Amino acid sequence: MQAALSGYLAIAVIVAAGWLAAHLRVLDDNARRVLSRTAFMVAAPVLLFTLVARADLKHLFSATVIVSALAIVSVLGLYLVVGRLWLGSRPVQPQVIGALCSGYTNAGNLGLPIAAYVLGDMTWMAPILLIQVVILQPTALALLDATGSDPATSGRRWWYYLSLPIRNPLTVGTVAGLVVNALHVPVPEPVWSPAVMLGAVAVPAMLLAFGISLRLDPLPGRGAHAPELLLVSVLKVLVQPAVAYGLARWFGLAVDQVLAVTVIAALPTAQNIFVIASRYRVGYRLSRDAIFISTLASIPVIIAASTWLR
Repeated sequence: MQAALSGYLAIAVIVAAGWLAAHLRVLDDNARRVLSRTAFMVAAPVLLFTLVARADLKHLFSATVIVSALAIVSVLGLYLVVGRLWLGSRPVQPQVIGALCSGYTNAGNLGLPIAAYVLGDMTWMAPILLIQVVILQPTALALLDATGSDPATSGRRWWYYLSLPIRNPLTVGTVAGLVVNALHVPVPEPVWSPAVMLGAVAVPAMLLAFGISLRLDPLPGRGAHAPELLLVSVLKVLVQPAVAYGLARWFGLAVDQVLAVTVIAALPTAQNIFVIASRYRVGYRLSRDAIFISTLASIPVIIAASTWLR
C-alpha cells in the first residue's frame, strides 16, 4: 500500500502544481495545449523508444498482451449488448464513441506516470498502446467515416486506416525501440543521453497539462447522456479490471503480471476519445464526462488493486 500511495502522491503533487498554476493564471489553456502537444509529439515517443530499446522482449510480448486484448474485447461486447437492452437502438456513430469510452485506456497521459510510480516499469504500457493504436483506433475511425455524412471522410481509402498507426508518434517511438532491441542495434552515447533527457520531460508535462485541465475545464453536468455515462464509467473502471484480473488468474500469470494487467485495465478513458468525438461531432459530452469521472474513480480502484495484489 505504501508504494501505491507514494506513487499517487508524486502524481498528485505535480497535478496539483498544474491546477494551482492555472488557478493563479500563470498557465492558461494555451499552455495546456503546448504541454500536451510537446509531451505527445516529442517527449513521449522518445521516452517509449528509450524504454523499449532496452527492455526485456519477453516482458513486452508475454501472455499479458492476450489478457489485455481479451479484456478490451469483452468490455466492448458488454457495452454493445447492455447498451442495446438498456438504451435501445441507436445509430452506429454514438455507439462507437460509447464503446471507446468503455474500453479505450489512457495508457499515455496517465498510464506512463502510473506505470512508473505504481508498477515500477513504464514498459508495461507499450503492448496496450500498440493494441489500441494499431487495431482499436483505426477500426473505430473506419466505422465513424463509413457511417458519417462528411464528404471529407467518407471517400477515404483503406490505406488511410492502415497508415494510421505509423502516423501516431507513440507507435513510431515504440516500434523504433522494438527494432533497435530485436536487432541489437547499438545506440551511440551522444544520441542516447539527450534522448533520455528529452524523454524525462514527458511524464511531468502530461501531469501538469492534466492539472491545468482540471482547473479550466467545466465539471460534468447532467443531461440525456447520464444513463450511458453511468454505463461506460462502470464498465471502464470496475468491469474491465475485474475481467482482466479474472483472465490473468485463469491464464496462470505471475503475481506482477496479474497486478500489471489489472492496473492497466483500471486506467480511465483516454483523452483522445474526446478529440475523436469533437472531430466527428458525436458523443461530445459523453466523452468529456466519461474522461473526468473515470479519471477520479480510477484512483481508489488502482490504489486498492495495487495494494491487494502486491
